[in-house]
Parts: sequence; C-alpha cells; structure tokens
Amino acid sequence: MSILWLGFLTSFFVVLLATPSLIKVAKLKHLVDEPGEERKLHTRSIPTIGGIVIFGALIFSYSIWFPETYHYIDKAIVNFKTVISVLTLLFFVGIKDDIIGTAPLKKLAAHFIVGFIIVIISDIRIESMHGIFGIYNLDLWQSYLISIFTYIVIVNAYNLIDGLDGLAAGIGLISSVSFGIFFSYTGNIPLALLSFVLAGALLGFLIFNFSPARIFMGDSGSLIIGAVISLLAINSINTPSAQLPAFLTNSNLPILAMSILVYPLADTIRAFSLRAFKGISPFTADKNHIHHKFVALGFSHAKTVIILYSYNLFIIAFALLFPFKNPTLSLAGLILAALSIVLVPIILKKN
Repeated sequence: MSILWLGFLTSFFVVLLATPSLIKVAKLKHLVDEPGEERKLHTRSIPTIGGIVIFGALIFSYSIWFPETYHYIDKAIVNFKTVISVLTLLFFVGIKDDIIGTAPLKKLAAHFIVGFIIVIISDIRIESMHGIFGIYNLDLWQSYLISIFTYIVIVNAYNLIDGLDGLAAGIGLISSVSFGIFFSYTGNIPLALLSFVLAGALLGFLIFNFSPARIFMGDSGSLIIGAVISLLAINSINTPSAQLPAFLTNSNLPILAMSILVYPLADTIRAFSLRAFKGISPFTADKNHIHHKFVALGFSHAKTVIILYSYNLFIIAFALLFPFKNPTLSLAGLILAALSIVLVPIILKKN
C-alpha cells in the first residue's frame, strides 16, 4: 500500500510546485481565457493550460512507481502502455484546442482513434452487462460497440462539466479516489496506483482551481481525466467476482461504476437531451448545465461545487448501501436517485 501513497504524494507535489510557474508563463504568453462570452462565468483573464501539469504529473508519477512485480503483470503492462499512448495523443489534441482551437470533427476523430487503441488494440473492453436487462456475456461486436461508446461518453462528460471553478477537478478527484479504493481492495495495485496518481494531481490542482480559480485545466486536462476514468471504469466492470471484498459482493459492478460517474453522466444526458429537443447540435456550448442553473439561482461557485461534490458522494453511498438483487431494478433506482439533482434547481426556482 505504500506505493499508492508514494504515487499520490509524488503527483500532488509535482502539480503543487509546478503550477505557479505555469501560471506566470501562461500570463506572459497570453495563454489565457478572456471573459465576455455569454456562457462564461469568470470575469477576468485566467490561464487555460493547467492540463500540462496534470499530464506531466500523471505520466511521471505513474511511470516511476509502476510495480515491477504483480500477479497479472502482462495485463498491467497492457494497461500501462495504453495509458501512455492515449494520454499522449489526447494531450496534444487538448493543448492545441486550448491554444488555437480544434475543429469538433477532428476531436471526434481523435476520440475514435483512442477508442480503437483502448478497445480493439489493447482489448480493454466491457465483456458483460452483469444481468442488466437480463444480459450477461456480450458478443465480441457488442462488446466493442458498448466499450467505445462508453469511452466517448465518459471523456466528453468530464469535458462538459469543466465549466465552473473546481468542478471537473473535484468530481474527478472523487471518482479517482473511489476507483482507487475499489482496486486496492480487489488487489489490482497497478490500477489502484493509476487512480491515486490521478487523485494526487487533481488535489494539487484544486488548490489553484477552486473558486476563485487562478488557472483552468482546459481540454488538455479534462480529456486526460475522462480518458483515465474511462479506463478505470471499464476495468472495474471486468473485475472477477472472486476478487471482490465482502462489502462489494452484493454490488452490481456496472451500477457501481455509473454511481461513481453519476454527476458527469447525469449532466451530459440532460444537456444532450435538451439540445436534441431544441433541434441543435448536442455539442453546442451553452449555459444549460446543472451547475449553471445553481449559479443562476444565486449560489456562489464554491457553494455550487460543494453541493455537487456532496451529491456525487451521496449517490455512491446509496449504490453501496442499497443494492437491489435484480440488476435492472438497481439501474432504475440509480436513475431515480440521479434525477434528484436535475429537479433541485427547478424546485428552488419555483420556491
């Protein structure tokens, strides 16, 4: 377990020590996000390239502390190679978008390449639905489609919630710590290390990104978070039941993974549904996210993100404490619980 703490602390201090210099350089080179657009909530120029330190800390810490001996070292090396390759690709796509912009179709093409690397080349894919809708083992083509779709949804979900000081970093921290605890209890040390390395980087970044933010992570950061979390989610779903600790034996693994990702997923589904209803592109930027609704009601950035952190933690606890024997009922219960955050702004607005 000491290696997990070493990985966490290494990435934390790399971000903590490197970010002030990055902020200075970004301001000198005018690599900042200017206020002005209607959907933007900040009122001053803020650097947008925080993903550089997240990427650097994650790659450095994960590489230096990656365990040389492990029961399933072949599979761990596949995950390691996949992490390095896809994060490098996404980093350059994201940093280009942060500095000069990237066409949506080019970003989508990059996501399909990353999905191909993860699912088809590395064979990291969802193999079973664990009884949801009565479905267990998936055919190969079904596994490929669902896994690539899962990656694209998760990576875009974390990108879309990066609209408020400390929101994406904080929700990513909750997700990474949750998966880190899961993998440490199931004995998968390489993936537990990846989780805690990401958690350390995000905790260090939150010191500068929490309201009032001194730096934004940009696409170079949110894409990296989404990609790592998608890898962790897919691997968690594939964990053999024999490796699960006693307190997780009644949990449905896809439901547990969705509960960990609940806020990004709930907000993305809501935003895409509303845009589709209005007949506009689901990728059109707007101020119709759940966090925007809380701010419009008069909540500060800090209060809003704390509410959303608490909501995400509540849903995880709900999934752990009240598992249904029927997986489909578990999914229905999760959806109903997740809808609560969508209804809160509506109820408060009426009152």
